[in-house]
Amino acid sequence: MSHEKAPWITYRPEIKVLDCTIRDGGLMNNHQFDDAMVRAVYQTCVEAGIDYMEIGYKASKRIFAQDSYGAWKYCDEDDIRRIVGENNTPLKLAAMADAGKTDYKTDILPKEKSVLDMIRVACYVHQLAEAVDMIKDAHDKGYETTCNIMAISVVKDAEIDQALEILAETPVSTVVVVDSYGSLYTEQVRMLVDRYRKALEGTGKEVGIHAHNNQQLAFANTIEAIIAGANRLDATMAGLGRGAGNCPMELLLGFLRNPKFKIRPVWQLLEKYFVPLSKELDWGPSPPYMITGQFNQHPRAAIAWRAGEKRDQIVEFYDKCIGDVE
Repeated sequence: MSHEKAPWITYRPEIKVLDCTIRDGGLMNNHQFDDAMVRAVYQTCVEAGIDYMEIGYKASKRIFAQDSYGAWKYCDEDDIRRIVGENNTPLKLAAMADAGKTDYKTDILPKEKSVLDMIRVACYVHQLAEAVDMIKDAHDKGYETTCNIMAISVVKDAEIDQALEILAETPVSTVVVVDSYGSLYTEQVRMLVDRYRKALEGTGKEVGIHAHNNQQLAFANTIEAIIAGANRLDATMAGLGRGAGNCPMELLLGFLRNPKFKIRPVWQLLEKYFVPLSKELDWGPSPPYMITGQFNQHPRAAIAWRAGEKRDQIVEFYDKCIGDVE
């Protein structure tokens, strides 16, 4: 009789899934999704049993001119309620607040005046002090809070450790490993999740994963993070997200065996909305994104290249990137 186990046929009830389609995907079209699309994603999240939906950013209207962006760049209360009403569902709603780009003291309302449940604070490691203030502000207003330290693949170990030590002292509920450049490999994800978990041990805080798909590893890296003990998972419908996109929700729900998750509503959403959308927006793995992922570079150069006349001149882009490395 074999003593081998098959944990992939069971599930871990602590795992919670967050959909960030409209927030991350909105980086592809300046958050100019129409209400029907946002409502369809919201209703799909409810029907699929997803735990959280991140509906957009709380961006500063001083920094981001309103005539250039859609409603989901700002997530004003009236706009959110137009989609979700009072959100009388088990689905929790989140918005992302970027350090340095959010008038958080005024634009994030007290929780009793908002239909939002969670504020996800995002920062680069050098912005940590402001992020801590933002976490405390949102927590004091009554929200659940998380922290996404971006571009972790270029942060020194000592800085990661210092950041985690500081965050362990805050009221943040989850700290997310964010592979902004889609450059991390499975072993690196495992080491980072281990590092985060050890630093947060005894605090009751969870570790999350937000993977990008530049090297077609977003789903694999999310699985690895789960194995290493991450219980907060980010994904997007059809992998929609900036550049190469994110871990696809349809793959993640297919992997998670928790019977509360229903995958059929996701396939319905993809058929009705995302097949047509794929003809308008250019996302998903392609050579320029793979190249920036391999070089651990920000995807902005690849995004610009894909939008230009030379989009198919892959070797020229590779030579340009290798020049940036040398």
